[in-house]
Amino acid sequence: MTGKAVARRVRFGTALIVVAAVMSGCSGDGKGQPAWTAGSSPTESATAAGTPSASAPGATPGASPTGTESPAPGGTASPGATASAWKVFSDSAKNVSFELPQDWIAQSVTPDQGTLPGALKIEVKDAKGTYLATLQTGLPSPSAAACAEAGRKPYVVVSSVPVDLPHREGEGLITPHVVFRVIQGYRFFGSYGITNVVGGVDGKACALQNIVRGPEGKGDVSFGDLTALKTFATDEKVAPAKAFDTLDQAAKYANEGSEFANVQRMLMSLKIKS
Repeated sequence: MTGKAVARRVRFGTALIVVAAVMSGCSGDGKGQPAWTAGSSPTESATAAGTPSASAPGATPGASPTGTESPAPGGTASPGATASAWKVFSDSAKNVSFELPQDWIAQSVTPDQGTLPGALKIEVKDAKGTYLATLQTGLPSPSAAACAEAGRKPYVVVSSVPVDLPHREGEGLITPHVVFRVIQGYRFFGSYGITNVVGGVDGKACALQNIVRGPEGKGDVSFGDLTALKTFATDEKVAPAKAFDTLDQAAKYANEGSEFANVQRMLMSLKIKS
């Protein structure tokens, strides 16, 4: 697409999101690629199916700006290349297990204070020692934090795949999914993890919880790079969250990169004894 700026008006509740093809001013992989400028209150997308068309600028199969954390029709695991050799990690009591690439490192560390008896905390790093994710079990359910209207930011579900895990049901909860979500601040901040907690029914949130609410008495479970994703100030450290200039860059990370493909497969392989 050259010499044109294409805008698609997408009605999200009472607000609009403009999907624009940006011809300059973007850095990295997203340079010259479509970018989404976020509006507010997304409740539906441009297509009748309620999910973005794969042919729409910046849209990707499996991406959903609806704020439901549910997969789009046809949503599947990342097509990126995964490691050729895998191993299985299990704790000594065989309460949890998951697969990870052969050269990645899984290490048990001391659980955080306030977790339930028998709680686990396992950190995962790649072959170079770079942090990737933490599995935590027996987490106490946090009380709902105050979220002022001014603090609520638009977010997009870039990738969402169902996963079979023990979970609690109730208002604001869905079946568990492995997700990669992006929230808009001064950049687009992304995070992956497991969740059954809807970030915001109108597509805006103060924080996105990478938490699966466990059955009563079992505690909650987190497996991802962060337990919660929020926007960051310009002077805050972003890592281990990701930061992108455009949503197109975030989509490429989720749909084309081997790192996310490996992480997603690892998260999807998690098994927890009921």
